[in-house]
Amino acid sequence: MNDLTISNVERQNVLNNRYAVDALQENLGFTGMLFEGEYRFTKKMVADFYEVEERTIERLLEDYGDELKYNGYVLSKGKQLKEFKLQFAPVINVGSKTTQLGLFNFRAVLNVGMLLTESEKAKQVRARILDIVISTINKRAGGGTKYINWRDRDYLPTAINIGDASIDFDNILEANREVLKRLKQAEDE
Repeated sequence: MNDLTISNVERQNVLNNRYAVDALQENLGFTGMLFEGEYRFTKKMVADFYEVEERTIERLLEDYGDELKYNGYVLSKGKQLKEFKLQFAPVINVGSKTTQLGLFNFRAVLNVGMLLTESEKAKQVRARILDIVISTINKRAGGGTKYINWRDRDYLPTAINIGDASIDFDNILEANREVLKRLKQAEDE
């Protein structure tokens, strides 16, 4: 997978995998306010989760608003906002004069984490995203999962060498079988 902070296609590949998104929601343990059948999060909740300023989230909304809306960010207004405020007034700390409130669903929260480049927490979430997506795909396909330590620069050469070593071991076993076969033939003669 390419860098999730750069590639919209890669971000959408992850966010469109509902099995992976469900697994991520379970794994990250970040639950919001259950409203109209899905968890919702305010801008402050998202900023606190990623340990950034609310202004950073606002900049992402300015720069990536369409993408975030596509993935579940909504501006709640009117009747919907009134019901939301009635249900969650103590939690959200929003004034009674507020006429609209931006709410993220979990997909949009993940989308924010894929866009944040300066947040250490977002980097950790992206690493978990990749692990869980790989695991989910393997489980759905009926295979096993091998985790790759992406920070280990020697991982691939080592893995390739281990593969070469197993080939060498197989060759040694075959040679030993051949020697044993010849010894047995010599004994029989």
